[in-house]
Amino acid sequence: MSDLAQSAVGLSAGWTPHAAARGAVATIDLDALRSNLAACRAVTGEAAVMAVVKADAYGHGLVPCARAALEGGATWLGTALLSEAVALRDAGVGGRVLAWLAVPGAPWADCLERDIDVSVSALWALDEVCDAARATGRRARVHLKADTGLSRNGATPDDWPELVAAARVAELEGLVEVTGLWSHFATADVPTHASVAAQLSVFDEALALADGAGLRPEVRHLANSAGALGVPRSRHDLVRVGIAMYGLSPGHDIGTAQALGLRPVMTLKARLASVKRIAAGSGVSYGHSYVTDHDTTVGLVPLGYADGLPRAAANVGPLRAAGADRTISGRVCMDQVVVDLGDSVAAAGDEVVIFGTGGPSADDWAAACGTIGYEIVTRVGPRVPRVTLGVTP
Repeated sequence: MSDLAQSAVGLSAGWTPHAAARGAVATIDLDALRSNLAACRAVTGEAAVMAVVKADAYGHGLVPCARAALEGGATWLGTALLSEAVALRDAGVGGRVLAWLAVPGAPWADCLERDIDVSVSALWALDEVCDAARATGRRARVHLKADTGLSRNGATPDDWPELVAAARVAELEGLVEVTGLWSHFATADVPTHASVAAQLSVFDEALALADGAGLRPEVRHLANSAGALGVPRSRHDLVRVGIAMYGLSPGHDIGTAQALGLRPVMTLKARLASVKRIAAGSGVSYGHSYVTDHDTTVGLVPLGYADGLPRAAANVGPLRAAGADRTISGRVCMDQVVVDLGDSVAAAGDEVVIFGTGGPSADDWAAACGTIGYEIVTRVGPRVPRVTLGVTP
């Protein structure tokens, strides 16, 4: 056995020799992802499921997560960027794929050539998609997006009739097929918020207008993870499951991950790089915002804000080390943090769980840092090796 392999002996699953030498690893459990999809499907019933894999599958790995999602019962995959959807197809990933965020001059033709559905929110986008259809000789599959109250992407109620009419003309010309009508919630994580009912009403009106114009979409979709799990009337034909698929709660009012039957897909771990005794009254890390009140043992964790740990985690970031739940001691540095281990026995090389299985959750980190679990997992940087477990042979 090599020295590097030997150094990984005694550590939990996922420590490849490279990860052990780096001192950090993010293990991605695809069996947990499949389990989470099953838990969501048990709630959402007959609605088809779109697995949202944008942003490198929320930091978990675009292609392996997409494949696992299809194995877990999703029939659609969703990406933000058109380039993400193209990457899926170029990796040989099947299923229906929708990409929804583009600027003028986007690679529409690349999507059409790869049987990717695209979202259209404005006339300029519809015009460009039609041009791509003429250039490629392929009929574009289009989802028209309505802005029902998020005030982000989507056609406003004032602009919706013109977009629908133009899309219907393009259908009759054989350039596009309107396969979907959709929108996105602003506050579905609080199902009783007045905006939820308001957006449902506006979406109903948008659907009725499209129907009156002769559009017959394959799917209508409004529900994100929060809507899928907490707003039954929003499920329609298709639900878009994002954060819940990765084992995190879409919102406090929807329920904890545990209550929803969700398991963490990502577990971020590190190995102590240094362990030493320091005296009472010692300042720890930059600025000495943490000062020891007794002689103690401190451990050095080789992860910092360059790896995705929030700088806001100073003195509050939770982790598990030397057999106990602890918090970061002092400021988060670019490459490392310190943890006060008290009088616990510890040694360089010992495992620390930052979040995930065996430690605090990404939601715990979010609560400590005043953010959301989405940010915690997506910001884990490329310096951290990913090891994917549960890959289908």
